[in-house]
Amino acid sequence: YAKCGSIERARQVFDRLPKRNVVTWTVMVAAYASHGYGYEALSLFWQMQQESLKPDEVTFVSLLNACAS
Repeated sequence: YAKCGSIERARQVFDRLPKRNVVTWTVMVAAYASHGYGYEALSLFWQMQQESLKPDEVTFVSLLNACAS
């Protein structure tokens, strides 16, 4: 959904996932970043850290994109 620009729908699917991992969190962070929602991407990253998930290199690249948007 995110690739097609439906960020709201992508977030709905993300929120309904029974289990999330670093990949699913990073995909959602990247989706926000690529569509110009930098604040939301950063907010989601902080939520990811609250869940004790360790970000990877792709997560950090997505955050850089979020800061640039």
